[in-house]
Amino acid sequence: MRVKDLMSTDVFVLYAEDSLLIAEEMMQWRRIRHVPVVDRESNLQGLITHRDILRASISTIAELSSGERRAVQAGIMLQEIMRTNVLTIGPEADIKDAAQVMLEEKIGCLLVVQDRQLVGILTEADFLKYVLDEAALPIDVAISLN
Repeated sequence: MRVKDLMSTDVFVLYAEDSLLIAEEMMQWRRIRHVPVVDRESNLQGLITHRDILRASISTIAELSSGERRAVQAGIMLQEIMRTNVLTIGPEADIKDAAQVMLEEKIGCLLVVQDRQLVGILTEADFLKYVLDEAALPIDVAISLN
């Protein structure tokens, strides 16, 4: 099986000039933890993760109102905090190789790139869906087994 058979292609992306606030709101709205950062031609520029947002966000214990905190976050651009040295994989790679990289590097996703263009994302959730499909167990049955 190839990465292209398992990856998600309906990928939400952000731009380097988008703000930390936009990234945080998108992640909460879509319930995702990894968002690729691309340029206007879909060339990969970097990655912003939920962990990056937590690291860059102002603590809720800071003596700022919610509005003040949002204003500060709106002024922080992703280009200032995004990861630019990210691991990528091609769509024709074997999923076992992708899983091995993710396991060894302790990362939750691999960005799928072809000719510098982002074509998809492969996440831990994609592997879990695959395992459930292969096991032929309905999700509610699989959950109740725990």
